[in-house]
Amino acid sequence: MIDLPDSATFAAALADRRLWVAMGISALAGLVRGFSGFGSALIYMPLVAAVYEPRIAAVTLLLIDFFSSAPFTVREFRRCTWREVLPIWIAATVAVPFGTWALLVVDPVALRWGICVLALGLLAMLASGWRYHGRPHMAATAGVGLFAGFGAGAVGIAGPAVIIYWLGGGASTATSMRANLMAFFTLLGGSLVVAYGSQGLFTADLLALSLLLAIPYILGIAIGARFFHGTSDEHYRRIAYLIITVAAILSLPVLDPLLR
Repeated sequence: MIDLPDSATFAAALADRRLWVAMGISALAGLVRGFSGFGSALIYMPLVAAVYEPRIAAVTLLLIDFFSSAPFTVREFRRCTWREVLPIWIAATVAVPFGTWALLVVDPVALRWGICVLALGLLAMLASGWRYHGRPHMAATAGVGLFAGFGAGAVGIAGPAVIIYWLGGGASTATSMRANLMAFFTLLGGSLVVAYGSQGLFTADLLALSLLLAIPYILGIAIGARFFHGTSDEHYRRIAYLIITVAAILSLPVLDPLLR
């Protein structure tokens, strides 16, 4: 049974000065999520992990993103290509428990370095223009899904591998890519809720923190979605890449005095 937060839990969260930094990060992550359909984890995870720790970042991002983005995602279901979304989601779901195990046992500082390196490495691949040019087939789809699922469970990052794969296989426009990603993240979020819940990660203090950080995140999504309409494919990707790069660099453990 999950312990629900009470007034004392919320008071403790509000008294922590780190909350106000985290709220700014949450707003920025939501803005990019609403604008591009991806990138929120690459901003939120490294920065909030630097402010708190990876476990807190992963759990709060899951709760915030899954429950706040659902209303915006439903209308994208009719635009996404389900034959691309469902196989990758199934493979990702298989790997989620293994990633969750890593989140629980790996040293937090080592995990933070891993988040930064993964975010910057995958971003470099995206920005370089490299694409998967093979024909989509079940083995490749399963491999990408397993990698994404493990990354989602361990460090809350699932999108870049899927983006690289889909950009080379058909979902090349901003509209189709955004719809596929939003549907995939919603389905994967459900898988993560089950995995994290079974490990007892949904504590009262993290539920309270998630509710507080959800407010700026939702506002960011709404503003980002308004800016998306009429934006070119190239423009929207460049903006997202720039913000993700700055976030990953600022979150390096050696720069902790800037965020803590």
